[in-house]
Amino acid sequence: MEYQIKNAEGKLGILIPGLGAVATTVIAGVEAIKKGLSQPVGSLTQMGNIRLGKRTENRYPLIKDFVPLAGLNEIAFGGWDVYEDNVYQSAMNAKVLEPTLLMAIKPELEAIKPMKAVFDRDYVKNLDGTNIKQAATKMDLANALMEDIANFKKENNCTRVVIVWCASTEKYIEEGAVHQTIEAFEEGLRNNDVNIAPSMIYAYAALKSDVPFANGAPNLTVDIPALVSLSKELNVPIAGKDFKTGQTLMKTIVAPGLQARALGVRGWFSSNILGNRDGLVLDDPDNFKTKEVSKLSVLEEILNADINPELYGDLYHKVRINYYPPHGDNKESWDNIDIFGWLGYQMQIKINFLCRDSILAAPIVLDLALFMDLAHRANMSGIQEWLSFYFKAPQTAEGLKAEHDIFKQLIKLQNTLRHMMGEDLITHLGLDYYQELVESL
Repeated sequence: MEYQIKNAEGKLGILIPGLGAVATTVIAGVEAIKKGLSQPVGSLTQMGNIRLGKRTENRYPLIKDFVPLAGLNEIAFGGWDVYEDNVYQSAMNAKVLEPTLLMAIKPELEAIKPMKAVFDRDYVKNLDGTNIKQAATKMDLANALMEDIANFKKENNCTRVVIVWCASTEKYIEEGAVHQTIEAFEEGLRNNDVNIAPSMIYAYAALKSDVPFANGAPNLTVDIPALVSLSKELNVPIAGKDFKTGQTLMKTIVAPGLQARALGVRGWFSSNILGNRDGLVLDDPDNFKTKEVSKLSVLEEILNADINPELYGDLYHKVRINYYPPHGDNKESWDNIDIFGWLGYQMQIKINFLCRDSILAAPIVLDLALFMDLAHRANMSGIQEWLSFYFKAPQTAEGLKAEHDIFKQLIKLQNTLRHMMGEDLITHLGLDYYQELVESL
């Protein structure tokens, strides 16, 4: 399949539900980078290189120079939030970035004011707010979001828009009848079905507005059959779910190494403390369960006890998240890993990761927005599995197991970019170099 990629002409609008710590960190970061105050560290689209052709060719361009991405100077930010604070006020409240940095970009941040959010406190019990849309039905709310998108696009002279969900984790729910077909889903919107979460309303509004949607939380959102089929029908990309940041990032780096060396794992105990809005929301058991399911799936899929029960069949995996206000956005995670090696001899690994949640998430938001826009311009619809690199619980086609190994995910992402641009895929086999050497003798 040959991709005809439309040029990234005009402005790209990046709309974000949830203008809290993560969203304000990415917005402030982009504004600071545009002014030359800092560097986009952690962003693959901005600082990552990609190898093209053979190793002997020494072709390693920056990704942003290889594929036609929107430039940072051609981005307009906006979003929705349950609180009325503008992005500067919200960033100051989040206490992620230094006040001196925020002061340097204060006018740009103050200009971004949140639109009224779609919110249902039954899905996020530990939050409340006043900047909330009121309407008779959920369909009316969806129509109001579509109007917001259209107005933002017009007011900011945007040719294209993408949405990246950065709002709070919603309570755990499972697929029901209302989620199976678009007809049932739209009927549910008209009838205020309790099983349609606010995030689903945003996703529906996005797809109906020809806007790609990426889900950065572990909610059941765009991964329901109704919205997957709608994304295919309307030719709009979707991706999710749950940004891969702190502890899970470490798991997808360490676990593949243990599995690659055929080392056994008996137990993996994971504990976290954080004090931001995310931590407050996850203090509620219903919301924590949504996150727990997402975090637990990673290890089980990488190690796969069904294939190798001798090494991983008795694995005990426990995850804990504790709300601790003094830490704010500075998440701290501890992992105790009980492993065994040759002849069953026991060993241990301890990981103490003092990370900054929003600092790790911000470049993910930027990359997803730019790559989702690229996918849309390349006429790629439906699930964008090649972006699994950024997610804890990557969305896949029905019947396909998710790939959690971060190194395989990176190969998938890079090969997709090579494929889109007509370059040879790289398998890392390497035998051809030695065959050529033998033939030359």
